Amino acid sequence: MPEMPEVQGLVDFLGERLAGVRIERATVANIAALKTYDPPIEALKGVEITGATRRGKFVDLSTTGPHLVFHLAKAGWLRWYDALPQTLIRPGKTPIALRVALSDGAGFDLTEAGTKKSLAYYVVRDPADVPGIARLGPDPLDPSFTRDDFAALLAGRRTQIKGVLRDQSIIAGVGNAYSDEILHAAKMSPYALASSLSDDDVTRLFEAMTETLRDAVAAASGKPPADLKDAKRRGMQVHGRRGEACPVCGDEVRSVFFADNSLEYCPTCQTGGKILADRRLSRLLK
Repeated sequence: MPEMPEVQGLVDFLGERLAGVRIERATVANIAALKTYDPPIEALKGVEITGATRRGKFVDLSTTGPHLVFHLAKAGWLRWYDALPQTLIRPGKTPIALRVALSDGAGFDLTEAGTKKSLAYYVVRDPADVPGIARLGPDPLDPSFTRDDFAALLAGRRTQIKGVLRDQSIIAGVGNAYSDEILHAAKMSPYALASSLSDDDVTRLFEAMTETLRDAVAAASGKPPADLKDAKRRGMQVHGRRGEACPVCGDEVRSVFFADNSLEYCPTCQTGGKILADRRLSRLLK
């Protein structure tokens, strides 16, 4: 799933590449992914793109008309073309959800792999008209977001810290992968309750969060969309590395599996050597 660093890399690329370019047409290939009807998709025709902004994990393309906003969800991505193909799109027969043709001959597709379709795009007058954007919590890399602000968000929450970091209404932009990386850097169990953290824990977690995200954003900066996913994988210490050696202590990286995802952690670094129960095995033993 693309998270803040990859989305920021994508926004940086699009902001540089699209400024001053007009949208010639926007072709809907998956009508279920289009979440708005007013303004209509046709309102994008002929407008000039004026900028690209990241809002949490949403990409917001501003124009001289409405905004085109999209969220890539779990399996979505943007495929960029310097010369847009002229092949006919067959709705329902392609992973393409939206194709955007630009005035200079370039363009992009919003695509989604797999059968579970969650990618969404919106044509709106104001980004705040997108419900997911309206609900966003603060951006952890906003210069005005402080350690004390972070502490206030955690206070009184009897929720596992892994879930708090992933909750977009609390902290915007962090998902499953980077929450694993942040907790590993902070040497903290994913099951620790937010309300139970000491002042030192909060400080350590805040510093791990901001440093991990800043480093990942820097690694994504300047890369074209086709390279961003591989850059993300190469930068991971524990996420997606089950069975490998922890780069800090050498212990084996472990996983806990859930219905549609998993978390990765290092027992030595994060849980005092305790192996967290694998939910799949627990169900089989019942």
